[in-house]
Amino acid sequence: MNMIEASHLSRTYQRGDGTPVTALRDVSFVIAAGEFVVIRGASGSGKSSLLNILGCLDTPGSGSYRLAGEDVSALPDDARSHVRSKHVGFVFQSFNLLPRATAVENVELPALYTGASPDRARAQELLERVGLGARADHFATELSGGEQQRVAIARALMNDPPLLLADEPTGNLDSAAGESVMQLLTSLHEGGRTIVLVTHDEHVASFADREIVIRDGVIASDTVRRERRQA
Repeated sequence: MNMIEASHLSRTYQRGDGTPVTALRDVSFVIAAGEFVVIRGASGSGKSSLLNILGCLDTPGSGSYRLAGEDVSALPDDARSHVRSKHVGFVFQSFNLLPRATAVENVELPALYTGASPDRARAQELLERVGLGARADHFATELSGGEQQRVAIARALMNDPPLLLADEPTGNLDSAAGESVMQLLTSLHEGGRTIVLVTHDEHVASFADREIVIRDGVIASDTVRRERRQA
C-alpha cells in the first residue's frame, strides 16, 4: 500500500508586491506505507512547502496528491482537517507545546480537536512510551528541550496516525538530545509507522531508509539507503 502519492505537484505564492514565487515545480514521488523518508534541502528549497501539502495544511496549485489512497488535492479546509486528524501526526522544530499545560494535557490535545473526550490513560501510556511517564504533571516550561520534543512526539501519536511528519525535529536541540529523538523516531518506524522527516542536516538524514533531495523547488535526487537497512 502507498501512503503518499504525489504527482506533478506545483505551488506558486504571491509576494507582498504581487510578484509570483514558485516554491514547487512538477514534483512527483511515491512513499510506501512503513517507509522512513527524509526530505533534505537548503532553506528556501521548497521542502517546507512540500511538507505543508503532504500534511494537508495546504493544497497544490496544480498536480494531485493522494494520502492513504484518498485524493486530497482539492478538498475544502474542513475536509482536509478531518483527513489530517485521522492520518497525520506532526512534530515541529519549535515543539509547539502549550506552556501553561502539563505534559499529559499537551499529549491529550489531538483527541480533543477531533471532538473526543480526553483520554488521560492513553496520554499517560504514550508518555511512558517516550520515557517521560514521571514528568506527566510537569508544565512544558519545566521540561528540557529534548523532553519537550518527546512530549511533542507523544502528542503526535495520540490519535494513532499511520503517518508522522517531522519538520526539523532536532533543530532546537543539542546533539545528545537530538540523537535521542532520532532513536525514538527510528523505533517508531521499526514498529510500522511511516515517517517523513524534513531536515537540512546530513546526520539526521542518515537515519532514514531513503533520501529525497529538493533544490529550487524540484527533486534533485531520490536515493534508497539500502546499506542502512542491511546494517
